[in-house]
Order: sequence, then C-alpha cells, then structure tokens
Amino acid sequence: MRALQGVVVSLLTAGILIFLPQRADAQPSASTAAATASRDDSARTNLKGVLADSFKLLMMEHITRVAIQEKTRRALGGNFFGDYRRSVRVPKQWEDTDGFLVNYVGHPIHGAAAAFIFIEHSPESRSRPFGLNKEYLDSRWRPVLASALYSLQFEIGPLSEASIGNVGQRPETTGWVDYVVTPVGALGLMFGEDALDRLLEKIEGKAENRFARMLLRITFGPSRAMSNAAMGRAPWHRDGRPLDWKK
Repeated sequence: MRALQGVVVSLLTAGILIFLPQRADAQPSASTAAATASRDDSARTNLKGVLADSFKLLMMEHITRVAIQEKTRRALGGNFFGDYRRSVRVPKQWEDTDGFLVNYVGHPIHGAAAAFIFIEHSPESRSRPFGLNKEYLDSRWRPVLASALYSLQFEIGPLSEASIGNVGQRPETTGWVDYVVTPVGALGLMFGEDALDRLLEKIEGKAENRFARMLLRITFGPSRAMSNAAMGRAPWHRDGRPLDWKK
C-alpha cells in the first residue's frame, strides 16, 4: 500500500501545481495592480468548470460501462464499501485483462478528453496554437497532469472502476498499463489532434460541405469530440469555426 500511497500523494501534489498562480517579481502601483488583477481573472483557469465537466465525462463513461458490460452490472450488488476496499490494490503486473484496443487506444482517448476539458477552461492553454515551440509545449503540461489525476480517479477513486464494477478485486484485472499509458498516450493524442486540426482548417477552407467537415472533425479528433460532448457541445464543435464558416 505504501507504493500506492506514494502515487496518490505525487498526483495530488501535481494537482496543486496545476492551479498555482505565478509569482509576481515586483510590487506594482495601485492602478497597475487593478489592471493586472482584471487580466489575471480573465486568464485564470476555471477550476469549477474543469471539475464540473470532468464529472460529466466521468458519468458518460460509467453509464456506458454499465450499459454495455454485463460483468460491471453483475458487480453492482454486494457490500459497496467492502468490495471497493478490496478492489483498490497495487498492481503486480503491467497488463490487465483488457484488450489492446482498450488499453492502448481507448484509455489514451479518454485521457486526452480530460486534458482537452482542462484546456477549454484555461485561457492560456486554449490560446496556444499547435507548433513546435516553447509556448505551445509549456501550455500542455498542466492538461497532462489533469489527465493523470482524472485517470487515477477513474481507476481507484470514489467514482471509479474499482467502486463501480469492482475492477481490481481479482489481482489480474488491474495493471500499471492504465496508470501510465493513459496520461502518456493523452499527451501524444493532444499533439496529434492539435496538428490534424490545423490541417483540417486548411482543408475546410477549400471544402465547404457541412457533413464532410463534421465527419472529418469527429474522425480525426475523437478525444476532442468526447470533451465537447461532456461540455454540452456538438462533438464536432470548434471555437470560431462553425460548420458553415467561410475562409
């Protein structure tokens, strides 16, 4: 359990770092301070929005699990707290009993969806277009930490696979793969979807068919489609680019 406690403490510390304000190096004048405070308020990450929309994403995933997985429905009975406690354990192997597509495609997609939710509520992260530069890369480390925290809660938190479905009660059903691949894969998907969306913007400038735009956005941006749905938007939503936009 000590190793698991270490993971939890590390990720909680990361969560605190996500929302730490930057330190001011000099004492500003009153007028400057007021203007700066106004700018800071508009540039600050909306933590309540992140938590609310992350909760909606979590509910979407658990409702889907209960709807399509008979094994999850079977495990809903019994002693909730006792079964939950027995399901939280330190993995003893890398793989679990899920297939390749679930572990190496599905989990990174849902991790990237959590990261995109953070980005949408962080003006600084949202304003950075894709590019191989320091500004873009710096804007993505906080979303990745948010994704890691979301993954930890999804695996062993109060509303997790461990509490809803008792994944982990049998030792072979839990592995380190989910804890590592979800945030790391989320980072790669964020980069990939951001890059592809810039390419799609160029394609859409020449192809104005609404259905084609809708299909391309969902196909090449599955994580963003999930985050959009959790935030109450159409899966194909893009800020400043409605389906009928013209270049």
